[in-house]
Amino acid sequence: MPDAVVIGAGPNGLVAANLLAGAGWSVVVLEEQPEPGGAVRHDRGVHPDYVNDLFSSFYPLAAASPVLASLHLEDHGLRWSHAPHVLAHPLTDGRCAVLDRRIDVTADSLEAFAPGDGEGWRRLCRLWDTLHRDVLDALMTPFPPVKAGARLLRKLRAAGGLRAARSLVLPVRRLGEEEFTGEGGRLLLAGNALHADLAPEAAGSGGFGWLMSMLGQTYGFPVPVGGSGALTDALVRRLRAHGGELRGGERVGRVIVRGGRAVGVRTSAGASVPAGRAVLADVAVPALYGELVGPEHLPGQVMDDVRRFQWDFATFKVDWALDGPGPWRAEQASRAGTVHLADGVDELTRFAAQIAMHQVPDRPFSLFGQMTTSDPSRSPAGTESAWAYTHVPREIREDAGDEGITGAWGPDDQERMADRVERQVERFAPGFRARVRARRVLAPPTLESLDANLVAGAINGGTTALHQQLFFRPVPGTGRPETPVPGLYLASAGAHPGGGVHGAPGANAARAALRTARLPVLAGAQRLLTRRDRTGRKR
Repeated sequence: MPDAVVIGAGPNGLVAANLLAGAGWSVVVLEEQPEPGGAVRHDRGVHPDYVNDLFSSFYPLAAASPVLASLHLEDHGLRWSHAPHVLAHPLTDGRCAVLDRRIDVTADSLEAFAPGDGEGWRRLCRLWDTLHRDVLDALMTPFPPVKAGARLLRKLRAAGGLRAARSLVLPVRRLGEEEFTGEGGRLLLAGNALHADLAPEAAGSGGFGWLMSMLGQTYGFPVPVGGSGALTDALVRRLRAHGGELRGGERVGRVIVRGGRAVGVRTSAGASVPAGRAVLADVAVPALYGELVGPEHLPGQVMDDVRRFQWDFATFKVDWALDGPGPWRAEQASRAGTVHLADGVDELTRFAAQIAMHQVPDRPFSLFGQMTTSDPSRSPAGTESAWAYTHVPREIREDAGDEGITGAWGPDDQERMADRVERQVERFAPGFRARVRARRVLAPPTLESLDANLVAGAINGGTTALHQQLFFRPVPGTGRPETPVPGLYLASAGAHPGGGVHGAPGANAARAALRTARLPVLAGAQRLLTRRDRTGRKR
């Protein structure tokens, strides 16, 4: 009997399994898909000469994560690569804001929009320099982060106290207006905020946009050499080196609860896999509560809260094999790994408002990835392996583009939306479509079919809005990996601190399981000492 069963071999599940195996536990990981990785996989499905990442591609949070750093994945084959620029946000008039790991390059880019904005960027960077170690420690530990939180509060007071805290809870539109005269700095902050489902007017979007921008400034947006699956491969190699077992093609249909405690799982094929100490679930929150664990094992309040659980936006993605590099009107964009495509902050607001009104956006804000620019091994010299993703409503009531996209995501919907994304690219890179050798469309149902955690293409495990963060994540009063069922731990992006490839939810779940398992041993030792005291024996 293994000590632990981990449901799901996404990055969080694999991190959890690695930490448990490293602590001497026997671990079995069960994965529904034939191969591990969850949303960290690549293939050659667009064109045999091109490597395309199926889901996630750029990993600033992985580069910054103390959790992943502690696993020393470079000893298991992981190598990182960077594009010359981290990120570019071009405008249709040819101007371009650039985020670069060299602060002077970023500042000079913003200075071109408005004198003094370069110093505005440096001011935000100085705040980051003061806070960032404690910010990351606080993010990567269970809520409440007592030690890191105390350090962060002390440094926050030194960095301006309530004024600094106020800046971080502002909507990103307001933060940009307060910090920058021109549009360049505002674009970097607002575009990065929309890596999550945070509109420019949403409270807290300023802090998230600042966090993502500063991660890019400090760590870049690196990619694994050879494809995103290289990160998964390193996690799997490390797990197996520590004796862990990984089984693909085994879907878990139920968590076995006996005597009020999780004692194993049952697969969809009917096989039972017992767990001597813990079950860790790298699965979506609604899939765990009410499906894998029946409502009869859960408090009624939890089930009511899960019914109120809010997903993040749905995602629509297009992959391309390009005959040449993107023909960007703004030359700086050709050297960036990630390119944000929206013609100003107002267009970002318009995009988010259309989604809020359940409309398919007519000018979809798109994140465009240039993978060969980031890692030359991805396609032949002179070509580009590229992708773009955008967000769409989970429930579609209308097409703001008047092309009849219904949200059923059949072939017609997919082709029309992919064409719309390409037209958005063409606004900033005239002639782009002439360079497309092949393309692949990944609509929301397709993404979910390849990774069950990406329900309707939700990539963050639930909304990033403040009402579902910290002790509200995944439901009010939690914020920790423990669940109402003893021995069962939530190890997915649905848990604090949420989405992104950083391993924190998996690590938090593994550490909670280890800590709980030690408690009976400590209690037994204390009872033994107490008995010895009562018999008069020397302690």
